[in-house]
Amino acid sequence: MKFVDLYAQYQTIREEIDAAIARVIADSAFVRGRHVADFETAFAKRVGVEHCVSCANGTDALYIAMKSLGLRDGDEVITTAHSWIATSETVTQAGGQPVFCDTEQDYFCLDPSQIESKITPRTRGIIPVHLYGQPVEMDTILQIAKRHELWIIEDCAQAHLATYRGQMVGTMGDAATFSFYPGKNLGAMGDAGCLVTNRDDVADFAGLFANHGGKNQHLMEGINSRLDGLQAAILNVKLAYLPEWTEARQQIANFYDQRLAQVPGISIPNRRPGCGHVFHLYVIQSTQRDALREHLRELDIPTSINYPCPLPLLPAYRCLGATARDFPTAVRHAENILALPLYPELNEKDMNRVVRAIETFQRKMTDDPGPSPHDTHADTFTAGL
Repeated sequence: MKFVDLYAQYQTIREEIDAAIARVIADSAFVRGRHVADFETAFAKRVGVEHCVSCANGTDALYIAMKSLGLRDGDEVITTAHSWIATSETVTQAGGQPVFCDTEQDYFCLDPSQIESKITPRTRGIIPVHLYGQPVEMDTILQIAKRHELWIIEDCAQAHLATYRGQMVGTMGDAATFSFYPGKNLGAMGDAGCLVTNRDDVADFAGLFANHGGKNQHLMEGINSRLDGLQAAILNVKLAYLPEWTEARQQIANFYDQRLAQVPGISIPNRRPGCGHVFHLYVIQSTQRDALREHLRELDIPTSINYPCPLPLLPAYRCLGATARDFPTAVRHAENILALPLYPELNEKDMNRVVRAIETFQRKMTDDPGPSPHDTHADTFTAGL
């Protein structure tokens, strides 16, 4: 069993992918070109926005979005304590200062109730992350942003086609960014990403900035962050299957929900009411997480921890002086989370294997629970950093 089986996906659409690659080679359209333009148009239409500006990867998309929104040296950007470091490192790269908020008790997303306490005269924007495919509580964040005249960049790297109260994620802020890293719900066969927006000024700036400030015009100093033709052609093929793959992910999540909901010691992921979770990852929680993961590993069942340490407690942010007590919910989540195998081609036999293995482990723990590996973890993330 694999955690994500990219080859299985390729096998289902092999002829279309191979033909798309062949067309790019025949056209010698390796950097930008018509295949890239076709994808930008198709993805903008699928999301429901006016503009899609493709780039080399999802990290660059965040950086380009902030530059497009005028982030300047010393500006502060509020974001979540629980995400991949690309969300925050790009703030610093763009000249800003990341300011972290704790996460919601019932979900893994930025807690809107904590945002206003973090706002200072230097605050310029908010980056909510639709983590694991679960939409953030956007209504409150939009109200806060409007009240304080802040921009919003939605980090949709894990949330392709997720919906918030009937609206597609990526359509509510000033801009949104997507990653097409191979393992994402819509993945290329290499790095790729994009920025989407309904703002003409943001799209115009981003398009120039990502291409050296404009080819042969150089209206500004930009960067070289371009989607190549091969990845665009592959994404064009895959985009047509994304709704079908999304539904498959949701069905697998439903299977896990039904089988694991009554297993003692296991917390299944909550789903925000009125929203469409697309399950980039299916993340359970267990206070015996490390022992459970080892049990599954011994049975050749792969798992993942996304992410094992809250961002402000990483060595990269030691300068902030944060402690585990500053982000109690994110710390608790980081200690207990475990992502199970989930991809559209996962079969019921393997899903049953995963569930039975967890049930067996939990029965053993119920009979002989022993000490929790987290019983003395008050400052786990700061003691060794």
